[in-house]
Amino acid sequence: VATYLWNNFLGGHSSSRPLGNAVLDGIDFDIERGTSQHWDDLARYLSAYSNEGKKVYLTAAPQCPYPDAWVGGALQTGLFNYVWVQFYNNPPCEYSSGNMGNLEDAWKQWTSIPASRNFLGIARGSGCSWQWFYSRIGSYFQSSARHQRICQVWMRDAVVQIL
Repeated sequence: VATYLWNNFLGGHSSSRPLGNAVLDGIDFDIERGTSQHWDDLARYLSAYSNEGKKVYLTAAPQCPYPDAWVGGALQTGLFNYVWVQFYNNPPCEYSSGNMGNLEDAWKQWTSIPASRNFLGIARGSGCSWQWFYSRIGSYFQSSARHQRICQVWMRDAVVQIL
């Protein structure tokens, strides 16, 4: 699978490249069903192509409950550059009416994985603006020395840098 992805989408060569001459710089693991097996192997094989003169970026978008049921093992390899944790649609991890407990506890778990950057994904509901977010959650992360690994927060359709 890694060889196919390299040759057809990344820096390799194939006569049947689905995107023509376009060359992608990485692969995103957004695995939401199926099996948890072999994603770690795929990450290792893809990462090995970085040694051929072109960086292959690995990203993942796991569901918040830690560890993610499908890609959790792969994330432990330490090969992922960016991890976009989906806190939205996961009530055990969400901010709830002035209570940071669920979100904070879950975030502490996610910052323990060996990734270059972690991103916090929250829902952007009706009436939810960046001002709303920052007044309730953003100021907590900005002032908390315990959460220095956060790079950005994203709301499905936008990203803002807070630290």
